[in-house]
Amino acid sequence: MMRGLIKGDNAFVPTAALRVAVRSGVDVAALLVTERGRVRGDADIVFDGAPAHASGAVRLAEGEDGTVWLDADLAGVEEGVDRVLVVVSTEEGALRDARGLSAEVFGPDGATVVAYEVTDAGAETAMVVAELYRRSGGWKFRAVGQGYVDGLTGLAVDHGVDPDGEPQELPVPTPPAPAQDPAEAPAPAETQPGAPPLRPTRDQLMNMTQDQIRALAQAHAQARADAPPAATAPPVPEPDPSVWTCGPVFKPRTATGRDNDVITMKDLPPGPVMVELVVEGEHYTGLWPLDDSNVKGRYLVNSTEKDFRGRVIAFVPEHGRLRLRLEANGPWQVRILPLAEARRLTENRLESWGPEVLLHTGGPADATFHYKGSSNFIVHLYRLAGHTDPTTLPERGRAAVNEIGARKETLPLPEGPLLVCLIAADAPWTARLKDVRPHSGGRNADSPTKQPVPRGARGWLRRARD
Repeated sequence: MMRGLIKGDNAFVPTAALRVAVRSGVDVAALLVTERGRVRGDADIVFDGAPAHASGAVRLAEGEDGTVWLDADLAGVEEGVDRVLVVVSTEEGALRDARGLSAEVFGPDGATVVAYEVTDAGAETAMVVAELYRRSGGWKFRAVGQGYVDGLTGLAVDHGVDPDGEPQELPVPTPPAPAQDPAEAPAPAETQPGAPPLRPTRDQLMNMTQDQIRALAQAHAQARADAPPAATAPPVPEPDPSVWTCGPVFKPRTATGRDNDVITMKDLPPGPVMVELVVEGEHYTGLWPLDDSNVKGRYLVNSTEKDFRGRVIAFVPEHGRLRLRLEANGPWQVRILPLAEARRLTENRLESWGPEVLLHTGGPADATFHYKGSSNFIVHLYRLAGHTDPTTLPERGRAAVNEIGARKETLPLPEGPLLVCLIAADAPWTARLKDVRPHSGGRNADSPTKQPVPRGARGWLRRARD
C-alpha cells in the first residue's frame, strides 16, 4: 500500500526505474551527490538546461498542470553516487505560495509507492524536497523538506557547487563497456551513423534514448582520456570518529497480517534491531518478545491508542530467529530494521507520533521535546561512544524523562553517538536540537567540514542572480 510520509520520514523503494512527480509549478532539479553530500562536478546537476545525466540514470521532463517528472533508474545509478536529491526553487515569490508542493514516487507498474506533501514551506525560495538514497543494499526515499531562504545559492554551496566559479566540465565515471572483439568494435561516436553529437542541443538531448546518452558519455570519456591529466584531487579526509557503527546491518524484513498473531523472522544477525509496528484499529495493541520456550518477555508496546504506530528496540538471539507475540484488532504491518535506520536528531524540527528510536551523532546539545498527549512520556538514553559489541547495547541509566501528560522538555545531551529512545509516547510529538556544539572528534558529524568545491553550474544558478 502507498505510504504518505511526513517531514523526516523514510521508506524503502524498489531498486528499479522509478518516476517521481514533483507538483506545484516550481522549477525542479536533481543533484547526484556522493556520500559526503557533494556533487562531483557540473555533470551531476540535472536541470532544464541539462535534463539528462550522462549515465542515463536520471532525467527530467515537463508534464502537464505544472508537474515535472524525474525519472530515476536506481539500478543504473553509478556506484560513486550515494543520493539523488530532488530540488525545487522559485523565480518569483516564496515556496509558501506554491500550493500543493509535493513529490510522489511511482513504481514500474505505475502504482504509487510513496508520497510526501510539503505543508510547512515559508519564506524559502529553494528547497531539498526529498532524496533517494542507498541503505542496507537497497534504496530509500526520505521526505526532507529543507528550505533555504538564501535560495539556490545557499543550497548549491551546501552541496559542493561554487556559484561564483567559472563553468568547468568535470569527469563523471561511467560503467566499463563489455569486452568486444576488435573487429566488431564500433566506430567512434562522432563517426558512427546515427550517433548523438558530442555537444547536443537541449532539444536533441531531451529526445535521446538511454543508449544514445550512454554512447555520448563514452565519447566524452574518451575525449577526456586524450586530454592532459587534470590536477590531483584533494585527499579524502579520515573517517569521522563520531560516525556510528553499532548494531548489525541487514536488509529490512516485513510481515503483514490481521488481528492477534505470532510473528517469526528468521536468519537475522544477532543483536539489537528496530521493530516498526503499524496497526489500524481502535482497540488494544500489545507486543512482546518470545524466548525459545515461548515465554513472554517485557512488553515492547502497550497501547490503547487508535491506529497505533511506532518504533521500539528488540534483541535478536544468537540463533538469528526473532519471535514476537502481537495482540491487535485490525490489519497490521511489522518491519524489522537495523538500528542504522534510526531517524537523526538535527536542528530541523522533527514531527512524529508514538514510540521512536532517534540517533544523535553531533556534539553536546540540548534536545527540545513537545509532547501533546495525556499518557506517559518516557525517554531513555544509550551512550554508544566506545561501545564496540554490535550484539548488545550499553547499559542505560535511569530514564532521562519520565512524566505524564502534555509537556515541553529540554534535555541536555552529551556528544554522540547516542540513541535517544522514546519508550512511551502515545501521542503526537516534536523534537529538535538547539545550541549544538562541535564534536570532539573535530567537527559536528551532521555538519561536514567545508572542502574546496567544484566550479561552474552558472546555468543552473542563473535564477539565484536574477
